[in-house]
Amino acid sequence: MATLRRLREVPRHLLVCEKSNFGHDKSRHRHLVETHYHNYRVSFLIPECGMLSKELKDLVMEFGPYYFVKDLPLYELITHEFINTFVKKGSCYALTYNTNIDEDNTVALLPNGKLILSLDKDTYEETGLQGRPSQYSGRKTMRFIVSIDLMDLSSNLESKKYKRVSWAFREKKPLKFDFLLAWHQTGAEGSMMMSYFSGYGIQEHQPKIALSTRRDLRCPVLQSGRLGGEPEAACSARELFAWLGAVFSHADLNNEPYNFVSTYCCPQPSTVVAQASLCTVTGFILPERICVLLERLCRYFDEPKLAPWVTLSVQGFADSPVSWRENEHGFQKGGEHLYNFVIFNNRDYWLQMAVGANDDCPP
Repeated sequence: MATLRRLREVPRHLLVCEKSNFGHDKSRHRHLVETHYHNYRVSFLIPECGMLSKELKDLVMEFGPYYFVKDLPLYELITHEFINTFVKKGSCYALTYNTNIDEDNTVALLPNGKLILSLDKDTYEETGLQGRPSQYSGRKTMRFIVSIDLMDLSSNLESKKYKRVSWAFREKKPLKFDFLLAWHQTGAEGSMMMSYFSGYGIQEHQPKIALSTRRDLRCPVLQSGRLGGEPEAACSARELFAWLGAVFSHADLNNEPYNFVSTYCCPQPSTVVAQASLCTVTGFILPERICVLLERLCRYFDEPKLAPWVTLSVQGFADSPVSWRENEHGFQKGGEHLYNFVIFNNRDYWLQMAVGANDDCPP
């Protein structure tokens, strides 16, 4: 019984792996990137590369900006002016900052105009809004999800629905949060959001960029057509996924007897590359920027390269109320929701999507 109890305490993790080609008409790589809205870390690894090209460096430098607003009243996101200025004219993203999805009230604004609220039972009842029980509440419902379509809401400011939501956020249960905000519109001035929220002490931030070079890095041998690997010929997608986690954590991969931190070693078969470039970007990173980076990495092999593949990994905010699209996201013991592309020199790719216990299967 003790063993069974311990097994039940181990958090469930789900990893979905698939393969395709960027040239296929039905390839869904772009859709998967565009619908993973709230990203805080992007990492890409290029074997047999000692220094990133100027084009890649410049591209990464253009990931920002994003904004931080402290104690922003929630009703500011449902005003007609905000919706017309940002939601209807581009892709607007917002996420509460320093809130825990399993303990606090959290809010996310999606680029399709949906405002998603994850509320505890008391706050939900005080707002008087209509929602649904969280699917991760357990036997006793203690958390509720409210979805508000800002596009529909703003179509008639005199409607009972708009008046009820406005009254709930302004008078009945005024809510304030620290927010991360970002807005994407081609050709628009980045200072618009700064001036719009100037009364709330808005701060502009740029993503943090970390560059490193791994020397004599032992890498798994991969074959694009063998997602499950092949004994003594190629490693599987799952083995690669675990290896990438160790590389991104800067863990030693030698499994030396004196190493008491990690006994992990590279899966077999493997090969040693003289050098590999690793770039990690941390901040509030928009899917539009990631799409551009993915396309650039796809073109990396337009000219002959020693590397047989490169990887692009993206991690979402652990306390976001959604993972992909409007799928409810929970935390439990990990809060992970992430994806990884392995891009091969023949334009084939592997896509790996991972979530924790309180998540639906990735799309």
